Amino acid sequence: MAVAPERTEATIYDGSRIPSPVPTMLKPDPGLEDVLTVNFGPNHPSTHGVLRLIVDLHGEHVVGLAAVIGYLHTGFEKTMEQKTWWKGVTYPARVDYVSFQYNELVYVLAVEKLLQLQVPRKATWMRMALGELVRIHSHLVYLGTSALEIGAISIFWYCFRERDLVLDLFEMVAGTRMHTRYFQVGGLAEDIPVGFYDEARKFCERMPKAVDEYEAILNTNKIWLERTVGVGALSAEDAIALGQTGPNLRASGVDWDLRKREPYLAYDQVEFDVVVGTYGDVFDRYAIRLNEIRESARIVEQIMDLMPAGDYRVQDKKVTPPPRARIDESMEALIHHFKIFTEGFKVPEGEAYCAVESPRGELGCYIVSDGSSNPYRMHIRGPSFVNLQTLPHLMHDALIADAVAIISSVDPILGEVDR
Repeated sequence: MAVAPERTEATIYDGSRIPSPVPTMLKPDPGLEDVLTVNFGPNHPSTHGVLRLIVDLHGEHVVGLAAVIGYLHTGFEKTMEQKTWWKGVTYPARVDYVSFQYNELVYVLAVEKLLQLQVPRKATWMRMALGELVRIHSHLVYLGTSALEIGAISIFWYCFRERDLVLDLFEMVAGTRMHTRYFQVGGLAEDIPVGFYDEARKFCERMPKAVDEYEAILNTNKIWLERTVGVGALSAEDAIALGQTGPNLRASGVDWDLRKREPYLAYDQVEFDVVVGTYGDVFDRYAIRLNEIRESARIVEQIMDLMPAGDYRVQDKKVTPPPRARIDESMEALIHHFKIFTEGFKVPEGEAYCAVESPRGELGCYIVSDGSSNPYRMHIRGPSFVNLQTLPHLMHDALIADAVAIISSVDPILGEVDR
């Protein structure tokens, strides 16, 4: 197990015109000679966004590191204060653009909590199905890009072959392949299309076999094993101390998953296993995600068999628009539609926090309402922001050649870091 180095206060390197580094950084031992400081980025040191690392090297070994963020700042949280609750749904999905369904979900759950709105069971189960499909999508992007970054080119095409099938399912329900805006306050934007159940079942039958192929390619590959086994290890104690959640925490041997510990949606009504690692190294983080793909496919198969019948959203004129067919038939429906899309709806005063188990860990949404049709405050608790602070610990005394493998194993999305 790796032992985390002593944490120190953040500083800005003299003479550099950069944003402040994250609070946790690694400083080189003052007694070391011939320490070379190099700039790593701010172009992509991995394909997860724009990140800059200031690295102190003693030979090929990393003895100091500061991660510098802020190059992908979008201001989504502040922008949402100027948008109605209805229009705000489109923004969270772009915070983590690889796990867009989960970001939509946590926002609408928080708004529904303030509204004390009970959505139909059909909407709840469909949200759960698409959440697990986007988990598969996220892990496929992680594996394909992470392997590519350390030279395993073929696996990228295998992963994106299955990723394309997931996007086909999203397109089937929402008409778009990403940023679907299919989840909305009160339920779903549209009813589940004819044929979706069969296509989802076919995909879930295929996915475990595809994971077997990935493992056959990588798990006996000497180069892959040398680049991942024992590299960037994080102990369970350090993972907890650094606020890790999701696969990064479970890879270190901690059995914690919000879907089991604090069930939301209908996770207490389906069967699945929480996959836990041992060593917390790059290989464990890879293995955890591959096995989570299998478990997600298992969950989606159960959902397709147990999907309730009924309405796909609440029939509440205050928060949901009328069916599209009614707009051409009724002036009342047209006015109702116009008011929802222009004025939105009002949410009672108060505050609420909801958390879900996203592919990167605990994704939270904190909202405050002053009783108007706009949020007074909206904050996303992005797991990538918290996970990124492990880099100084994971890279302590690691080879600079392993930096990209370690970064990609943490699986950060910089849009979620900077927000």
